[in-house]
Amino acid sequence: MSKNLRGDFKWMAVVGASLLGACGVPGDETTVNGEGLTQGAQELAARDVSVRLSANKATFGAGETASVTLTLTNDSRHPVKLLKWYTPAEGLEESLLQVKLNGEDVAFTGPHYKRQAASEKDFLSLAPGESLSHTLDLGEVYDLSRTGSYSVRFEVATEKLHGNSAKAGLLKSNDVTVWIEGRSAVNAAKPTDPPTTIGGITFSGRCSTTQQTTILDAVNAASAMANDSSSYLNGSPSGTPRYTTWFGAFSSGGWTTAKTHFAAIKDAFDTKPITVDCGCKKSYYAYVYPNQPYTIYVCNAFWSAPLTGTDSKGGTLIHEMSHFTAVAGTDDHVYGQSGAKSLALSNPTNALDNADNHEYFAENTPYLQ
Repeated sequence: MSKNLRGDFKWMAVVGASLLGACGVPGDETTVNGEGLTQGAQELAARDVSVRLSANKATFGAGETASVTLTLTNDSRHPVKLLKWYTPAEGLEESLLQVKLNGEDVAFTGPHYKRQAASEKDFLSLAPGESLSHTLDLGEVYDLSRTGSYSVRFEVATEKLHGNSAKAGLLKSNDVTVWIEGRSAVNAAKPTDPPTTIGGITFSGRCSTTQQTTILDAVNAASAMANDSSSYLNGSPSGTPRYTTWFGAFSSGGWTTAKTHFAAIKDAFDTKPITVDCGCKKSYYAYVYPNQPYTIYVCNAFWSAPLTGTDSKGGTLIHEMSHFTAVAGTDDHVYGQSGAKSLALSNPTNALDNADNHEYFAENTPYLQ
């Protein structure tokens, strides 16, 4: 994530329809159990939080920052907890905005992360009447290369904001329309140190000798997982426990999709020029820019993960490789084994599009036939 996106945000009290003076973060009354709030937490409904989107001008030249301001307000009479990843608290780390040009979706060009299951530190709390406001640079993570009239809207499922434990709903803002002159795409920051290539893998971001050895082991583990998964899916299509646990109810089309994805993942590990960058200091496992194959940025959680098994180093690389549009083009609908299993039951189509489901299928722990 580019550092330019991560501006300061402020807390504000709402009086009537106006946003006024600042106030502190309220006390934390609830806890998080693995991947969602405990039963004692208030369940988030779409009516509890309102969202307002605004722009300080209607036209942005090519040399100007195309910015919009997003404000989330707690309109309920009780505190609400929101998962930071799906708010503007730390900039745009997910595709929170629906951006269109001439009615067509504009591509999200920002990073796709592998995160640990949400814990208490990943939530923020809004007291009744409080708001969170942040100004966002659209050009940092959306393709604004074409000139025209862009429509922008915030749109996130309430269960994502609440850690997958709220009633299904959609939190949406008003639409904002702005004229934007086309500009060059913002690319990932380039490392300043010369890259090193060992064993067919290129290292950047000042990877130490120890880290290089660890990454080579992780790539070999990922390659073995990808080969095993591809061989498995080349067998007779059926509703096996391994398949249905991670990809949902069996269908020949779904099996073919999974088979195609893992054939591409296997090919990428076997034949493509992989670069691993060690410069990320975030708490996440790793991230990639989907339109920039085959560079994977590994972060803090990667180094403490086991080599194989659940949420492993090898599995992390499978997860990230699946994100590249040149490979499988997966998204991040949910994180964690529990969320991935639930997604397979409720929405097999999204499970086949979810990077963690691919990772857990490949890691196959606990072992399933």
